[in-house]
Amino acid sequence: AGTNIIRVGNRADLDRVQAAGALGWMSVPLHGGVTDAFKKHIQDVTDHPALAVWEGPDEVVWNFTAYSGLHKSMGVYAHKDEWWQQTPKAIAYSESEAGKIVPNMRAAVEFIRTVDPKRPVWMNEALRSDAKFVRQYMPFIDVVGCDIYPVKKNDRKVEKMAGATDRWMQIAKGKPVWMVMQAFSWDEVGAEYVDRGNAYPTFAESRFMAYDVIAHGAKGILYWGSTELKSNECRQSIYALISELAALNPFLIAPNEPGVKLQVIGLTEELPGYGVRMFVRRAGDDLLLALINEDDVPRMDVEISGLNAIEGRDLHALYTGETQRISGGEAIVRPQSKEVKVYCT
Repeated sequence: AGTNIIRVGNRADLDRVQAAGALGWMSVPLHGGVTDAFKKHIQDVTDHPALAVWEGPDEVVWNFTAYSGLHKSMGVYAHKDEWWQQTPKAIAYSESEAGKIVPNMRAAVEFIRTVDPKRPVWMNEALRSDAKFVRQYMPFIDVVGCDIYPVKKNDRKVEKMAGATDRWMQIAKGKPVWMVMQAFSWDEVGAEYVDRGNAYPTFAESRFMAYDVIAHGAKGILYWGSTELKSNECRQSIYALISELAALNPFLIAPNEPGVKLQVIGLTEELPGYGVRMFVRRAGDDLLLALINEDDVPRMDVEISGLNAIEGRDLHALYTGETQRISGGEAIVRPQSKEVKVYCT
């Protein structure tokens, strides 16, 4: 399908990934500090050619601050909302944990750098993980991001991906952001989530989420939940999307084409909403233009200007057969509600 990076746990996993022509990312317990076991784990795999990325403990800040199970499983809080209410107990606990965990993480990353100075260290967090504590480890890691799984039976607000990416772009302060997205139905991952219903992201929803996070600045896309996934239709739709992204990767990793502008033409009272996002990337002599309508209504008059470099050439919309010939350096497109339109020369 074009998947190029897969979670691994040991050298045998890396061998399997390498045989498949992909790379591996290795999760390591940075929060435990530099123990003998940690050193051995790093040294055992650091020479493997399929190893691409080190990942620290998943959602580490979330798990000592807002994690709703703290009041049940650990008896830390009296009730699950204490963190959000910023009670003295919640603040004291979080500061105490950060005082131990962040120095351990720094020491562990510094050790990794001594034996492997080139591979990046990535930290994945929950959507609302606390920015103050994340910023404490940002100086010594390379990539950050969050997981967000918005598709539920009675709530399918895929446009939440935009705000999630924007938040982590702000927290990252210029470092790359990777977004982890949904490849499961909530009822498959635990009895406590049954109320969220049996709901898989459709191909159109997954495609919207992928292009939307790229439009908002994400540099990587990963999928979680496939180990629990029971729907072959959903699995194949994720594979189809990954195949598309892999085919377009020379464009997706390129910088945004300068000088191209988007304007939504319409009556003032009709325009409020999330908006229409766009990115334009170049690979060789060809351009890719992706348009994402984040609104619940069609936008019938979206003007894209500054396309003088492809004057007189045709833009072809993937899947639809629609063609736009560039005239006067511009095009007018009409994206439907929550629609992604991807054009290539």
